[in-house]
Amino acid sequence: MYRNIIIALFLVVITGCGKAQSITDNVLPATEFSQKLDKTKDAQLVDVRTSGEFKNGHLKNAMNIDWNGGDFIEKAAALDKNKPVFVYCMSGPRSTAAAAKLRELGYKNVYEMQGGMMKWRNADLPEIKTSTAKGITLAQYNDLLKSKTPVLVDFYAEWCAPCKKMEPFLKKMAAEMPDKVKIVRINVDENTELCKQLNVSALPVLKLYKNDKIVWDNLGLVTEDEVRKQIAQ
Repeated sequence: MYRNIIIALFLVVITGCGKAQSITDNVLPATEFSQKLDKTKDAQLVDVRTSGEFKNGHLKNAMNIDWNGGDFIEKAAALDKNKPVFVYCMSGPRSTAAAAKLRELGYKNVYEMQGGMMKWRNADLPEIKTSTAKGITLAQYNDLLKSKTPVLVDFYAEWCAPCKKMEPFLKKMAAEMPDKVKIVRINVDENTELCKQLNVSALPVLKLYKNDKIVWDNLGLVTEDEVRKQIAQ
């Protein structure tokens, strides 16, 4: 009896590990995602960002089903469960959530792009653009750095949860200490070419410049105390 229980538990572990490995194998870096997409017959490509993000640039033949639109499941029902589904967003979290939901709904082969469009653009892969918005140029960006006070550049996006957490204290600092720091906020969705040139391929990103030279470069959520500490140094 105990032997049978041990065997059963072993099979559960093996099955669970096999499933996890399968999902891991289906999370592909941008270049591999592109190659897999090109080689896959009957691929269904889904962009799970907002319609505004989609217009700023998307993959060829992608259909737009906004993960946060409130009708994702309803619209996803148009997809064939027996054909591969490729999903992507801007940086990864939304496509991960969407892929998990699709698997839960019974879609057999779901592939995710690791790092989303930010990594895709960073790899200089092709995209379709329907928006004429160009954003600021690198020369204009460099002009923003010419200041007697330190310049803190905040690369953000409206869909980025950590960016939203940092926004209140960054705005408070900008109002409280204009003589100590100049804070510049740059929306990555509106400045895709600049982000590519500066190698900004994930969010949130803070870049602190003093005398036109970068002295601190932070990726990820950071506290107000840490930001103030870096400015004061």
